[in-house]
Amino acid sequence: MSGATVLVTEAGSGPANNLIRSLRAGDPSLVVVGCHDDRFALKKSTADRNYAVPGDPRMLAAIARLVRQENVALVIPTTDASVLRLAQARGPLRQRLFLPRLRALQRCRNKDELAAFLRARGIPAPLTVRVRSLATLAASFRRVASGSRAWCRIRTGSGSSGAAPVASAAVARHWIECWRQMRGVPVTAFTLSEYLPGRDFGCQTLWLEGRLVLAKTFERLAYFVGGGTPSGVSSVASLAKTVREPRVVDVAARAVRAVDRRARGIFSVDLKEDARGVPCVTEINAGRFLAGTNLLDLTGKHNMAVTYVRLALRKNIDVAEPYDTDPDHYIVRDLDTLPDLIHADELFSDSDGGAPTLTPRAGGGRTRRRSGRAAPPARATTAYRDSGTTRPRWRGAPTPPPALPRAPRHARGSTGSERRVAASPDARRDRARS
Repeated sequence: MSGATVLVTEAGSGPANNLIRSLRAGDPSLVVVGCHDDRFALKKSTADRNYAVPGDPRMLAAIARLVRQENVALVIPTTDASVLRLAQARGPLRQRLFLPRLRALQRCRNKDELAAFLRARGIPAPLTVRVRSLATLAASFRRVASGSRAWCRIRTGSGSSGAAPVASAAVARHWIECWRQMRGVPVTAFTLSEYLPGRDFGCQTLWLEGRLVLAKTFERLAYFVGGGTPSGVSSVASLAKTVREPRVVDVAARAVRAVDRRARGIFSVDLKEDARGVPCVTEINAGRFLAGTNLLDLTGKHNMAVTYVRLALRKNIDVAEPYDTDPDHYIVRDLDTLPDLIHADELFSDSDGGAPTLTPRAGGGRTRRRSGRAAPPARATTAYRDSGTTRPRWRGAPTPPPALPRAPRHARGSTGSERRVAASPDARRDRARS
Protein backbone atom coordinates (compact mmCIF):
# COMPACT_ATOMS: atom_id res chain seq x y z
CA MET A 1 0.00 0.00 0.00
CA SER A 2 3.10 2.20 0.03
CA GLY A 3 2.47 5.52 -1.67
CA ALA A 4 -1.22 4.89 -2.40
CA THR A 5 -3.34 8.01 -2.93
CA VAL A 6 -6.64 8.45 -1.11
CA LEU A 7 -9.20 11.21 -1.65
CA VAL A 8 -11.04 12.57 1.42
CA THR A 9 -14.23 14.54 0.79
CA GLU A 10 -15.31 17.62 2.77
CA ALA A 11 -11.62 18.37 3.35
CA GLY A 12 -11.07 21.09 5.93
CA SER A 13 -13.98 20.04 8.13
CA GLY A 14 -13.31 18.67 11.61
CA PRO A 15 -14.21 15.06 10.75
CA ALA A 16 -12.10 15.13 7.57
CA ASN A 17 -9.04 16.61 9.28
CA ASN A 18 -9.35 14.10 12.13
CA LEU A 19 -9.50 11.27 9.61
CA ILE A 20 -6.42 12.60 7.80
CA ARG A 21 -4.58 12.75 11.15
CA SER A 22 -5.39 9.08 11.77
CA LEU A 23 -4.33 8.01 8.27
CA ARG A 24 -0.96 9.75 8.56
CA ALA A 25 -0.33 8.32 12.02
CA GLY A 26 -1.01 4.79 10.79
CA ASP A 27 0.73 4.96 7.40
CA PRO A 28 2.89 8.00 6.63
CA SER A 29 3.42 6.75 3.06
CA LEU A 30 -0.19 7.48 2.11
CA VAL A 31 -0.75 10.51 -0.11
CA VAL A 32 -3.92 12.31 0.99
CA VAL A 33 -5.82 14.50 -1.47
CA GLY A 34 -8.76 16.59 -0.25
CA CYS A 35 -11.75 18.10 -2.00
CA HIS A 36 -14.69 20.28 -0.97
CA ASP A 37 -17.29 22.46 -2.64
CA ASP A 38 -16.85 25.06 0.13
CA ARG A 39 -13.70 27.09 -0.55
CA PHE A 40 -13.70 28.59 2.95
CA ALA A 41 -13.64 25.16 4.61
CA LEU A 42 -11.07 23.92 2.10
CA LYS A 43 -8.56 26.50 3.35
CA LYS A 44 -8.46 24.57 6.65
CA SER A 45 -7.64 21.24 5.03
CA THR A 46 -4.55 19.34 6.18
CA ALA A 47 -4.41 17.18 3.05
CA ASP A 48 -1.29 17.11 0.88
CA ARG A 49 -3.18 18.62 -2.05
CA ASN A 50 -6.63 20.21 -2.12
CA TYR A 51 -9.16 20.76 -4.88
CA ALA A 52 -12.28 22.87 -5.08
CA VAL A 53 -15.10 20.91 -6.70
CA PRO A 54 -18.57 22.08 -7.79
CA GLY A 55 -21.67 21.16 -5.80
CA ASP A 56 -24.50 19.01 -7.05
CA PRO A 57 -25.35 18.00 -9.71
CA ARG A 58 -21.79 18.20 -11.12
CA MET A 59 -19.93 16.95 -8.07
CA LEU A 60 -19.72 13.26 -9.02
CA ALA A 61 -18.33 14.08 -12.47
CA ALA A 62 -15.75 16.42 -10.92
CA ILE A 63 -14.68 13.77 -8.39
CA ALA A 64 -14.38 11.20 -11.20
CA ARG A 65 -12.06 13.56 -13.13
CA LEU A 66 -10.05 14.18 -9.96
CA VAL A 67 -9.69 10.42 -9.40
CA ARG A 68 -8.22 10.05 -12.88
CA GLN A 69 -6.04 13.13 -12.56
CA GLU A 70 -4.51 12.13 -9.20
CA ASN A 71 -4.58 8.35 -9.77
CA VAL A 72 -6.67 7.96 -6.61
CA ALA A 73 -6.91 4.41 -5.25
CA LEU A 74 -9.75 5.06 -2.78
CA VAL A 75 -12.34 7.78 -2.17
CA ILE A 76 -13.40 8.20 1.48
CA PRO A 77 -16.57 10.25 2.13
CA THR A 78 -16.95 11.95 5.51
CA THR A 79 -20.65 12.97 5.63
CA ASP A 80 -23.92 11.08 5.24
CA ALA A 81 -24.76 13.20 2.19
CA SER A 82 -21.52 12.38 0.38
CA VAL A 83 -21.87 8.68 1.30
CA LEU A 84 -25.31 8.52 -0.35
CA ARG A 85 -24.14 10.56 -3.32
CA LEU A 86 -21.09 8.37 -3.99
CA ALA A 87 -23.01 5.14 -3.39
CA GLN A 88 -24.96 5.96 -6.56
CA ALA A 89 -21.81 6.44 -8.65
CA ARG A 90 -21.33 4.41 -11.80
CA GLY A 91 -18.37 3.50 -13.99
CA PRO A 92 -14.72 3.60 -12.87
CA LEU A 93 -15.49 5.78 -9.84
CA ARG A 94 -17.50 2.94 -8.35
CA GLN A 95 -14.35 0.80 -8.29
CA ARG A 96 -12.65 3.37 -6.05
CA LEU A 97 -15.21 3.06 -3.25
CA PHE A 98 -15.57 0.79 -0.21
CA LEU A 99 -19.12 1.55 0.86
CA PRO A 100 -22.10 -0.43 2.15
CA ARG A 101 -24.71 -1.34 -0.42
CA LEU A 102 -27.23 1.39 -1.25
CA ARG A 103 -30.07 -0.66 0.20
CA ALA A 104 -28.31 -0.84 3.58
CA LEU A 105 -27.61 2.90 3.55
CA GLN A 106 -31.25 3.68 2.89
CA ARG A 107 -32.38 1.30 5.63
CA CYS A 108 -30.23 3.16 8.18
CA ARG A 109 -31.38 6.60 7.07
CA ASN A 110 -34.75 6.84 8.84
CA LYS A 111 -34.59 6.41 12.62
CA ASP A 112 -38.15 5.15 13.05
CA GLU A 113 -37.94 2.60 10.24
CA LEU A 114 -34.58 1.34 11.50
CA ALA A 115 -35.87 0.97 15.07
CA ALA A 116 -38.94 -0.97 13.92
CA PHE A 117 -36.81 -3.17 11.66
CA LEU A 118 -34.41 -4.06 14.50
CA ARG A 119 -37.13 -4.62 17.12
CA ALA A 120 -38.93 -7.02 14.78
CA ARG A 121 -35.75 -9.12 14.78
CA GLY A 122 -35.27 -9.12 18.55
CA ILE A 123 -32.47 -6.53 18.57
CA PRO A 124 -32.75 -3.91 21.34
CA ALA A 125 -33.89 -0.53 19.99
CA PRO A 126 -36.17 2.15 21.44
CA LEU A 127 -39.87 1.94 20.64
CA THR A 128 -40.28 4.67 18.03
CA VAL A 129 -43.31 6.02 16.16
CA ARG A 130 -43.54 8.56 13.39
CA VAL A 131 -45.61 11.66 14.09
CA ARG A 132 -48.45 11.60 11.57
CA SER A 133 -50.24 14.73 12.77
CA LEU A 134 -50.54 16.95 15.82
CA ALA A 135 -54.01 15.50 16.39
CA THR A 136 -52.57 12.04 17.08
CA LEU A 137 -49.63 13.29 19.14
CA ALA A 138 -51.19 12.52 22.53
CA ALA A 139 -51.85 8.89 21.60
CA SER A 140 -48.31 8.51 20.24
CA PHE A 141 -46.85 9.99 23.43
CA ARG A 142 -48.78 7.55 25.65
CA ARG A 143 -47.56 4.66 23.54
CA VAL A 144 -43.84 5.41 23.79
CA ALA A 145 -43.45 7.40 27.02
CA SER A 146 -41.16 5.85 29.59
CA GLY A 147 -42.35 7.17 32.94
CA SER A 148 -43.12 10.80 32.22
CA ARG A 149 -40.71 11.32 29.31
CA ALA A 150 -40.33 10.61 25.63
CA TRP A 151 -37.70 11.56 23.07
CA CYS A 152 -38.67 13.80 20.15
CA ARG A 153 -36.44 14.32 17.11
CA ILE A 154 -36.32 14.68 13.34
CA ARG A 155 -36.34 11.22 11.77
CA THR A 156 -33.37 11.74 9.42
CA GLY A 157 -30.01 13.45 9.61
CA SER A 158 -27.25 13.54 12.21
CA GLY A 159 -26.11 15.80 15.02
CA SER A 160 -29.23 15.16 17.14
CA SER A 161 -31.20 17.29 14.71
CA GLY A 162 -34.38 18.65 16.29
CA ALA A 163 -33.91 16.40 19.32
CA ALA A 164 -35.26 17.05 22.80
CA PRO A 165 -36.74 15.15 25.75
CA VAL A 166 -40.42 16.00 26.20
CA ALA A 167 -42.39 15.61 29.42
CA SER A 168 -45.84 15.58 27.84
CA ALA A 169 -47.66 15.59 24.53
CA ALA A 170 -48.20 19.33 24.98
CA VAL A 171 -44.45 19.94 25.26
CA ALA A 172 -43.87 17.81 22.17
CA ARG A 173 -46.50 19.82 20.30
CA HIS A 174 -44.83 23.13 21.20
CA TRP A 175 -41.40 21.77 20.21
CA ILE A 176 -42.60 20.52 16.83
CA GLU A 177 -44.57 23.71 16.20
CA CYS A 178 -41.48 25.80 16.92
CA TRP A 179 -39.45 23.90 14.33
CA ARG A 180 -42.30 24.05 11.83
CA GLN A 181 -42.75 27.81 12.15
CA MET A 182 -39.10 28.84 12.50
CA ARG A 183 -37.34 26.30 10.27
CA GLY A 184 -40.07 25.03 7.97
CA VAL A 185 -39.75 21.42 9.15
CA PRO A 186 -43.03 19.56 8.54
CA VAL A 187 -44.81 17.82 11.41
CA THR A 188 -44.43 14.44 9.71
CA ALA A 189 -40.62 14.78 9.77
CA PHE A 190 -40.62 14.10 13.54
CA THR A 191 -40.64 10.94 15.61
CA LEU A 192 -41.45 10.16 19.23
CA SER A 193 -39.54 7.37 20.90
CA GLU A 194 -38.90 5.71 24.22
CA TYR A 195 -36.65 7.79 26.48
CA LEU A 196 -33.34 6.06 27.29
CA PRO A 197 -31.77 7.32 30.54
CA GLY A 198 -28.59 5.24 30.66
CA ARG A 199 -24.99 5.38 29.46
CA ASP A 200 -24.21 6.61 25.94
CA PHE A 201 -21.99 4.32 23.81
CA GLY A 202 -20.49 4.30 20.35
CA CYS A 203 -19.26 1.23 18.49
CA GLN A 204 -17.30 1.67 15.25
CA THR A 205 -17.03 -1.50 13.15
CA LEU A 206 -15.31 -2.63 9.95
CA TRP A 207 -16.79 -5.38 7.77
CA LEU A 208 -15.85 -7.43 4.73
CA GLU A 209 -18.60 -9.40 2.96
CA GLY A 210 -20.56 -10.03 6.16
CA ARG A 211 -17.56 -10.77 8.39
CA LEU A 212 -16.76 -8.52 11.34
CA VAL A 213 -13.12 -7.54 10.91
CA LEU A 214 -12.60 -4.93 13.63
CA ALA A 215 -14.68 -3.30 16.37
CA LYS A 216 -13.91 -0.66 18.99
CA THR A 217 -16.11 0.91 21.67
CA PHE A 218 -16.23 4.16 23.61
CA GLU A 219 -18.52 6.03 25.99
CA ARG A 220 -19.58 9.66 25.62
CA LEU A 221 -19.18 11.60 28.86
CA ALA A 222 -19.76 15.25 27.87
CA TYR A 223 -21.10 16.99 24.80
CA PHE A 224 -20.61 19.99 22.55
CA VAL A 225 -23.27 22.66 23.19
CA GLY A 226 -24.91 20.31 25.67
CA GLY A 227 -25.65 23.19 28.00
CA GLY A 228 -27.47 25.04 25.24
CA THR A 229 -29.93 22.26 24.34
CA PRO A 230 -33.07 21.05 26.14
CA SER A 231 -31.63 17.53 26.38
CA GLY A 232 -28.21 18.56 27.66
CA VAL A 233 -26.64 16.17 25.14
CA SER A 234 -25.70 16.00 21.47
CA SER A 235 -24.23 13.37 19.19
CA VAL A 236 -20.82 15.08 19.27
CA ALA A 237 -18.81 14.32 22.41
CA SER A 238 -16.47 16.89 23.90
CA LEU A 239 -15.21 14.20 26.28
CA ALA A 240 -15.27 10.46 25.64
CA LYS A 241 -13.26 7.43 26.71
CA THR A 242 -12.50 3.97 25.38
CA VAL A 243 -14.29 1.19 27.26
CA ARG A 244 -14.45 -2.60 27.23
CA GLU A 245 -18.12 -3.51 26.75
CA PRO A 246 -18.57 -6.84 24.91
CA ARG A 247 -22.36 -6.56 25.27
CA VAL A 248 -22.27 -3.33 23.25
CA VAL A 249 -20.28 -5.01 20.47
CA ASP A 250 -22.70 -7.94 20.48
CA VAL A 251 -25.78 -5.72 20.00
CA ALA A 252 -24.03 -3.53 17.41
CA ALA A 253 -22.84 -6.53 15.37
CA ARG A 254 -26.30 -8.13 15.43
CA ALA A 255 -27.79 -4.85 14.22
CA VAL A 256 -25.36 -4.51 11.32
CA ARG A 257 -25.85 -8.12 10.24
CA ALA A 258 -29.62 -7.59 10.30
CA VAL A 259 -29.28 -4.51 8.10
CA ASP A 260 -26.99 -6.27 5.60
CA ARG A 261 -25.92 -9.90 5.79
CA ARG A 262 -23.08 -9.08 3.37
CA ALA A 263 -22.02 -5.92 5.16
CA ARG A 264 -18.90 -4.22 3.83
CA GLY A 265 -17.08 -1.05 4.79
CA ILE A 266 -17.68 0.89 7.96
CA PHE A 267 -20.75 0.97 10.21
CA SER A 268 -20.73 3.30 13.22
CA VAL A 269 -23.42 2.36 15.71
CA ASP A 270 -24.79 4.62 18.47
CA LEU A 271 -26.33 2.91 21.51
CA LYS A 272 -27.87 4.10 24.77
CA GLU A 273 -28.91 2.10 27.81
CA ASP A 274 -32.56 1.80 28.72
CA ALA A 275 -33.86 1.85 32.31
CA ARG A 276 -32.74 -1.79 32.78
CA GLY A 277 -29.20 -1.09 31.54
CA VAL A 278 -29.69 -2.81 28.17
CA PRO A 279 -27.80 -1.05 25.32
CA CYS A 280 -30.27 -0.12 22.59
CA VAL A 281 -29.38 0.91 19.04
CA THR A 282 -30.44 4.52 18.43
CA GLU A 283 -28.87 4.96 14.99
CA ILE A 284 -26.39 3.50 12.54
CA ASN A 285 -24.12 5.80 10.55
CA ALA A 286 -23.22 3.61 7.61
CA GLY A 287 -20.36 4.35 5.25
CA ARG A 288 -18.42 6.98 7.21
CA PHE A 289 -16.12 7.35 10.20
CA LEU A 290 -17.26 9.08 13.35
CA ALA A 291 -16.06 12.66 13.79
CA GLY A 292 -13.93 11.69 16.81
CA THR A 293 -12.37 8.67 15.14
CA ASN A 294 -8.89 9.55 16.51
CA LEU A 295 -9.89 8.01 19.85
CA LEU A 296 -10.32 4.65 18.12
CA ASP A 297 -7.56 4.92 15.52
CA LEU A 298 -4.73 6.04 17.80
CA THR A 299 -5.40 3.57 20.63
CA GLY A 300 -5.40 -0.21 20.74
CA LYS A 301 -3.51 -2.58 18.45
CA HIS A 302 -5.04 -1.51 15.14
CA ASN A 303 -5.60 1.85 13.46
CA MET A 304 -9.18 1.61 12.13
CA ALA A 305 -8.71 4.21 9.39
CA VAL A 306 -5.65 2.48 7.94
CA THR A 307 -7.27 -0.95 8.32
CA TYR A 308 -10.24 0.38 6.33
CA VAL A 309 -7.92 1.48 3.50
CA ARG A 310 -6.14 -1.89 3.49
CA LEU A 311 -9.42 -3.77 3.37
CA ALA A 312 -10.63 -1.59 0.50
CA LEU A 313 -7.42 -2.16 -1.47
CA ARG A 314 -7.52 -5.91 -0.70
CA LYS A 315 -4.24 -5.83 1.22
CA ASN A 316 -3.37 -8.39 3.86
CA ILE A 317 -4.34 -7.44 7.39
CA ASP A 318 -3.37 -9.14 10.62
CA VAL A 319 -6.35 -8.93 12.98
CA ALA A 320 -6.66 -12.07 15.07
CA GLU A 321 -9.32 -10.75 17.47
CA PRO A 322 -11.97 -8.41 16.00
CA TYR A 323 -12.75 -6.67 19.29
CA ASP A 324 -9.75 -4.41 19.85
CA THR A 325 -10.06 -2.64 23.18
CA ASP A 326 -7.64 -0.52 25.19
CA PRO A 327 -9.75 1.00 27.97
CA ASP A 328 -9.39 4.34 29.75
CA HIS A 329 -8.07 6.48 26.93
CA TYR A 330 -9.87 9.83 26.86
CA ILE A 331 -10.38 12.20 23.96
CA VAL A 332 -10.81 15.88 24.82
CA ARG A 333 -12.28 18.08 22.10
CA ASP A 334 -13.18 21.73 21.90
CA LEU A 335 -13.76 24.33 19.24
CA ASP A 336 -10.65 25.64 17.47
CA THR A 337 -8.33 23.11 19.14
CA LEU A 338 -6.76 19.84 18.02
CA PRO A 339 -8.39 16.84 19.74
CA ASP A 340 -6.11 15.50 22.47
CA LEU A 341 -5.77 11.89 23.63
CA ILE A 342 -4.98 11.27 27.30
CA HIS A 343 -4.73 8.01 29.25
CA ALA A 344 -6.27 7.80 32.71
CA ASP A 345 -2.81 7.26 34.23
CA GLU A 346 -1.85 10.77 33.13
CA LEU A 347 -4.88 12.21 34.90
CA PHE A 348 -5.11 10.22 38.10
CA SER A 349 -1.58 9.05 38.89
CA ASP A 350 -1.36 11.30 41.99
CA SER A 351 -3.72 11.68 44.91
CA ASP A 352 -4.85 15.13 43.80
CA GLY A 353 -5.37 14.17 40.18
CA GLY A 354 -1.81 14.38 38.92
CA ALA A 355 -2.34 17.66 37.06
CA PRO A 356 -0.56 20.80 38.27
CA THR A 357 -2.95 23.50 39.40
CA LEU A 358 -2.52 27.20 40.04
CA THR A 359 -3.88 28.20 43.44
CA PRO A 360 -3.84 31.82 44.73
CA ARG A 361 -2.53 32.23 48.29
CA ALA A 362 -4.71 33.72 50.95
CA GLY A 363 -4.56 37.50 51.00
CA GLY A 364 -3.11 37.70 47.49
CA GLY A 365 0.62 37.31 46.88
CA ARG A 366 2.30 34.86 44.55
CA THR A 367 0.45 32.05 42.84
CA ARG A 368 1.92 28.63 43.50
CA ARG A 369 1.79 25.40 41.55
CA ARG A 370 0.37 22.34 43.30
CA SER A 371 0.79 18.70 42.29
CA GLY A 372 1.51 15.34 43.85
CA ARG A 373 5.22 16.03 43.39
CA ALA A 374 7.35 18.72 44.96
CA ALA A 375 7.78 21.70 42.66
CA PRO A 376 9.22 25.18 43.00
CA PRO A 377 6.82 28.12 43.06
CA ALA A 378 5.77 29.20 39.61
CA ARG A 379 6.25 32.83 38.76
CA ALA A 380 4.93 34.94 35.95
CA THR A 381 8.07 35.70 33.94
CA THR A 382 6.76 37.28 30.77
CA ALA A 383 3.44 38.12 29.20
CA TYR A 384 2.17 37.59 25.70
CA ARG A 385 -0.74 38.98 23.77
CA ASP A 386 -3.33 36.52 22.53
CA SER A 387 -6.60 37.58 20.90
CA GLY A 388 -6.41 40.97 22.55
CA THR A 389 -5.79 39.71 26.09
CA THR A 390 -2.61 39.62 28.14
CA ARG A 391 -1.91 36.51 30.22
CA PRO A 392 1.13 35.49 32.26
CA ARG A 393 3.29 32.68 30.96
CA TRP A 394 4.31 30.37 33.77
CA ARG A 395 7.90 29.24 34.02
CA GLY A 396 8.27 25.80 32.47
CA ALA A 397 5.25 26.22 30.20
CA PRO A 398 5.83 26.02 26.43
CA THR A 399 6.34 29.32 24.67
CA PRO A 400 3.18 30.21 22.74
CA PRO A 401 3.44 30.81 19.00
CA PRO A 402 3.65 34.43 17.87
CA ALA A 403 0.42 36.09 16.85
CA LEU A 404 -0.24 36.15 13.12
CA PRO A 405 0.04 39.61 11.54
CA ARG A 406 -3.21 41.12 10.36
CA ALA A 407 -3.59 40.85 6.60
CA PRO A 408 -3.73 44.16 4.68
CA ARG A 409 -7.17 45.18 3.52
CA HIS A 410 -6.25 44.93 -0.13
CA ALA A 411 -5.04 41.31 0.19
CA ARG A 412 -7.13 38.94 -1.88
CA GLY A 413 -6.90 35.57 -3.61
CA SER A 414 -5.68 32.05 -2.92
CA THR A 415 -2.74 30.94 -0.82
CA GLY A 416 -1.75 28.53 -3.56
CA SER A 417 -2.64 25.42 -1.53
CA GLU A 418 -6.02 25.08 -3.22
CA ARG A 419 -6.40 23.73 -6.73
CA ARG A 420 -9.29 23.28 -9.09
CA VAL A 421 -10.31 20.06 -10.74
CA ALA A 422 -9.21 19.95 -14.34
CA ALA A 423 -11.97 21.43 -16.46
CA SER A 424 -13.68 19.35 -19.10
CA PRO A 425 -12.95 20.09 -22.81
CA ASP A 426 -16.36 21.75 -23.14
CA ALA A 427 -15.65 24.08 -20.22
CA ARG A 428 -12.25 25.06 -21.65
CA ARG A 429 -13.85 25.74 -25.07
CA ASP A 430 -16.52 27.96 -23.45
CA ARG A 431 -13.87 30.00 -21.63
CA ALA A 432 -11.92 30.47 -24.86
CA ARG A 433 -15.00 31.80 -26.64
CA SER A 434 -15.76 34.25 -23.84
